[in-house]
Amino acid sequence: MLVLPNIISDRGSRYAVSGGPCRSEAEARDFVKELCRRKKFAKATHHSWGLLTAEGPLKSDDGESGAGAVILRMLEREEVADHLVVVTRWYGGKHLGGDRFRHVQEAVRLYVEEARP
Repeated sequence: MLVLPNIISDRGSRYAVSGGPCRSEAEARDFVKELCRRKKFAKATHHSWGLLTAEGPLKSDDGESGAGAVILRMLEREEVADHLVVVTRWYGGKHLGGDRFRHVQEAVRLYVEEARP
């Protein structure tokens, strides 16, 4: 599990990104459960994720409408398969509008950059 904490901060909202090898929805849900065992992550507002598998794309917005689709698009663009990417957000009290999608994109980009050998 690779975790990049506190990578983006905007109007009180904070973002982290994490991920690791994964091949199914069950493994993805287990990964998020494991991530939430960390006290800091248990208090997060959203854990949005995306995963490209041989059976097809899988995603979860976790209340952050559209975030899973953004993650999937980035994974497709970077040709990253069988690897889960989770973007975590701690809501800061102010709506970010379309900026939240840019933050999700940037989080995935930073993760892929760090995770590739």
